[in-house]
Amino acid sequence: QVQLVESGGALVQGGGSLRLSCRAYGINVKFMQMGWYRQVPGNQRELIARIKPDPETKYADSVKDRFTISRDAANNAIVLDMTKLKPDDTGTYYCNVAPTPHPSYWGQGTQVTVSS
Repeated sequence: QVQLVESGGALVQGGGSLRLSCRAYGINVKFMQMGWYRQVPGNQRELIARIKPDPETKYADSVKDRFTISRDAANNAIVLDMTKLKPDDTGTYYCNVAPTPHPSYWGQGTQVTVSS
């Protein structure tokens, strides 16, 4: 059974930084294309960053040059380093396989709130 556990969300001031982590159980993220998704209330989850096994990365325009996705091989985890945070970055952040998430892999997510 696959379990993805996100952590690291917090309340932060605009311009600040956060590091999110997603630990995976039941899959090896080293061999999977993984992504971070963001959901704002009333909207669908949006893929904002993804990393391939090779490890090419891709970002949504809204986070490009501010967010960095990487792997933590020792912990079988995916990390999202977020800098220059804006109020528009507020939302619940999830990880899943990418670019098509597996519906049964969704975790509880981690809340990021950016104050202005």
